Amino acid sequence: MRLTSGRPAPVAAPDLLQQIGTDLLQEDLGRFTETMEAALSPQQPYLTEVEYQLYRLGKKIRPMLLLLSARMMHGKDAPLPEKAISGAVSLEMLHVATLIHDDIVDDAMTRRGLRSVNAARGVEAAIVVGDLQFVQAIRGFVDAIDTQRDMGLVKLVLDTAFRICCGELDELQTDPNWDASVLRARYMETIERKTAVMFGLACEAGISLVEAHTGDARRGGFYGRRVGRAFQIMDDLLDFLQDDGPAGKARGMDLSRRRVSLPLIYAMEELGSDHPVSRFMRGGGRQDLGDLEAAAAAVTATAGFRRAYAEARGQALDALEYLRPFPRNRYRRALEDIALYVVDRGA
Repeated sequence: MRLTSGRPAPVAAPDLLQQIGTDLLQEDLGRFTETMEAALSPQQPYLTEVEYQLYRLGKKIRPMLLLLSARMMHGKDAPLPEKAISGAVSLEMLHVATLIHDDIVDDAMTRRGLRSVNAARGVEAAIVVGDLQFVQAIRGFVDAIDTQRDMGLVKLVLDTAFRICCGELDELQTDPNWDASVLRARYMETIERKTAVMFGLACEAGISLVEAHTGDARRGGFYGRRVGRAFQIMDDLLDFLQDDGPAGKARGMDLSRRRVSLPLIYAMEELGSDHPVSRFMRGGGRQDLGDLEAAAAAVTATAGFRRAYAEARGQALDALEYLRPFPRNRYRRALEDIALYVVDRGA
């Protein structure tokens, strides 16, 4: 799968974020790392190497989006305000909290090739450690504000955390027996809450924290949410293509756990109610599914699988449109490249 948009192709997916970090954000990411270490210090008695690895590994795409959005409006000459760096740190803490809770819900034993927190420490400890990251993330945002206008950002952060929890519950309460059109609407609402809102928060916060216009901050949030939608749809597609890939889970996890995703919705509709995949998703026994690898292959062979990719690509292209009014600088170009990277990373 490859996105074409009439513009030069971005740098190969595995290298893009690293190149952006080196070329555009090296100083800012250095400050980010130092601030992260300070932010984690109060938790030191309660964290193990498992949690520290969660913070060390990963692409850091969300804090990078915040920093790039801030730089796009702030320029390259002056240091970013300390509150922008602290905001990026708090955003990453919020993301780690969701990873820990996701693994608990999924009973996942690994994360990014290593043992998950719940596997290493048990569910009870993992719940509390995940909650601790949520609380510390909110505290970080509150500590970072220094103007009355920033209080609106704190409410946005709290609203985002609320919506993430709602999205997780929506996903758990989705019934695969619902009509395909209902399932698709529920899926889009769910990924908006559980994934897209945090991408939107990253971009809106980055612009807001350098004192740019409120309208610009909101436009940045629209860009971020569309990138987040594309990101989640691609994760759900990659679930069928890669073992322990960018989604951080084993191949076919959504199918094996009857977790409704866009490629599965389209595949069930196309394959028909008598197909083993459809029977299994709608409550049949594991014997109905047969071999997981064969079932996953059946899903990837459908036209619906390609249709789901087209929707991810459409969200990425929509994201580019929201960047048009912003200054034409290298930070905006990096944001454009990231939107394309999101849908090209599995190519």
